Amino acid sequence: MHWGAELWDQFDNIEKHTQWGIDFFEKYTKFVKERLDIEQSYAKQLRNLVKKYGPKRSSKDEEPRFSYCHSFFQVLNELNDYAGQREVVAEEIGHRVYGELVRYTHDLKMERKTHLQEGRKAQQYLDMCWKQMDNSKKKFERECKETEKAQIGYEKLDSDHNATKADVEKAKQQLNLRTHMADDSKNEYAAQLQTFNSEQQKHFQFIMPQIFKNLQDMDERRIVKLSECYRGFAEAERRVVPIINKCLEGMISAAKSVDDRKDSLIVVESFKSGFEPPGDFPFEDFSQNIYRTVSDGSLSANKQEMKGDQKYTTGKSKGKLWLFGKKNKGAISEDFSHLPPEQRRKKLQQRIDELNKEYQKEIDQRDALNKMKDVYERNPQMGDSGSLHPKISETMSNIDRLRYEIQKNEAWIAEVEKTCGRGDRRLSGGAAFERPIETNHHGTPGRESPDGSYTDDPSQEQKAHHRYPEPRRSVEFDDEFEDDEPLPAIGHCKSLYPFDGQNEGTLSMNEGEVLYVIEEDKGDGWTRARKQNGQEGYVPTSYVDITLERNSKGS
Repeated sequence: MHWGAELWDQFDNIEKHTQWGIDFFEKYTKFVKERLDIEQSYAKQLRNLVKKYGPKRSSKDEEPRFSYCHSFFQVLNELNDYAGQREVVAEEIGHRVYGELVRYTHDLKMERKTHLQEGRKAQQYLDMCWKQMDNSKKKFERECKETEKAQIGYEKLDSDHNATKADVEKAKQQLNLRTHMADDSKNEYAAQLQTFNSEQQKHFQFIMPQIFKNLQDMDERRIVKLSECYRGFAEAERRVVPIINKCLEGMISAAKSVDDRKDSLIVVESFKSGFEPPGDFPFEDFSQNIYRTVSDGSLSANKQEMKGDQKYTTGKSKGKLWLFGKKNKGAISEDFSHLPPEQRRKKLQQRIDELNKEYQKEIDQRDALNKMKDVYERNPQMGDSGSLHPKISETMSNIDRLRYEIQKNEAWIAEVEKTCGRGDRRLSGGAAFERPIETNHHGTPGRESPDGSYTDDPSQEQKAHHRYPEPRRSVEFDDEFEDDEPLPAIGHCKSLYPFDGQNEGTLSMNEGEVLYVIEEDKGDGWTRARKQNGQEGYVPTSYVDITLERNSKGS
């Protein structure tokens, strides 16, 4: 079915149809462009999402240890690969579909313009032939009418007896002239008619059918190109489907790798303190202390003792007890003594492993330098062995330093293991006790040991520092000891562990000793207590088991 045979007289409609086809082609091109932008934006947003929630390159302590964290990061990696496949789809669509559509649209417009110009040119030529034929026809018609008029005039003069011979002869000549002109017009009209009929037949049987065929071929190629673009659009998606399926399978595998039991064990290993839980406490009869008489003068003696012993007060205000001065918050000891034993052991072991790696690296470097030195000594032309002495000395210094660090950390680990082996329980209810550090008012700053003793030996100072960790917060006691009457007891407590109480304001006690509670812990980890002999001071709250009287009022 050809347009030239069936649509020989539908040039205008064919022109409109081809224009509509090109408009549709451009519309689909815009659709592909918007889809391309969506794919690129989608891939970009996915990558930004992965970057936002992905693991940060920070310290090793913040590295994920739980299986669900690793699984989530695996999911993010697969999602990043998925985003890469979306970028591949966008690239395929951009180069193989959108670019082809833009180029082909331009070609279609140029080809259609050429065919339509040829059709209009042929139509204009046929119209010109028709006008020439029509003009010759009108001229022939006009000449025939003039000839008829001349013939009528001649016949009228010829039959008129009054007409002169000259008039008749003139009319005859006029008739002959008109007849000759009519014959010429007739011949011209016949020729123009024959030419027009020939051109019209050629126009509708050859020229326009060929133009319509070209337009039909162009339109069919446009349709085929649309079909290829549809297919290419789908092929761009189908090519990445296997890789996308692998990404999805990776996400499923990551989900299956989550192990709740393993994560629970990691929690235990991360926060296990190594302390033993407190045991049962025996019943103690305190009634013998309640019936003590005041006549023995213990209270007054205690009052005189508190008045006379001024070493308990270091502040400027009256009767205030200051255990130690201010200290930077969040201080972390080199030996991790601020951590529970189990966590401290893990941190030290981790540090030892890192030091061993560095130590082995320095050993290998030393061996390599020694071999190079031997080569230079045997072959002086290869290099100067003396140039290696500074590097060898530096390496040996690093080896000695690392060996000392390893021994020091191993000693700390042995101390932790020894402490855990003795069953040393320094916690009650999971709270860590932090010893107070006395403010040095008399000696050189920083040369007084944490237990209150002054030392000039830096090594002893370092040992004391490792023995008693610095507190993680500064504590100040603003309470006053009344000089007139001692504070009433609001309960009693039993010592769980021995405490030396060498710092100012503290109270020493033996394990199992019973004390009176005269002031509760205000949240700083210290409780104010009084011995049976009347001596008062602060004891660590985590070292005692406190029982408060229900009917008593706190200070």
